[in-house]
Amino acid sequence: MKRRLLVSRIREMCQVSERRACRTLNIHRSTFRYQSRRKPDEDALRTAIIELTRDYGSYGYRMVTAKLQQQGWRVNHKRDARIWWEEGLKIPKKQRKRRHLWLRDGSIIRLRPVHQNHVWSYDIVADSLANEKRFRMLTVIDEYTRESLAILVGKKLGWEDVVSA
Repeated sequence: MKRRLLVSRIREMCQVSERRACRTLNIHRSTFRYQSRRKPDEDALRTAIIELTRDYGSYGYRMVTAKLQQQGWRVNHKRDARIWWEEGLKIPKKQRKRRHLWLRDGSIIRLRPVHQNHVWSYDIVADSLANEKRFRMLTVIDEYTRESLAILVGKKLGWEDVVSA
């Protein structure tokens, strides 16, 4: 498609023949003259694909192709993928599930801090110095006050260091 546009522009700007413009870009004249033929059901298929992507937002073009075939459309995955690409459709990325605190009775508790020292959070952060030596930091914060309670720094932090802090 881009080369066809280039050939047309070269012909207009330089006022040269089609043969010379195609030879300059090293493409065959039959490629330049090619006209794609659309099938008569192309527009109906396009609207059906868009409808299915609205209904099934997490499906990709392969699953949409399967749904179309279940509905009686005669379509293969390559044609569906081409329309999918032309319409700019894409699948939303999966979101990671949040981890919850589970109780034995099946209920979920997310502790919200009510007062100081009620809920603490910890994290291990890694970084490197200018001489490329790596080090780790264990940070402990109070969720209510957002105050740092402890920072433990070391080359290696194991589970013993985490438990002792």
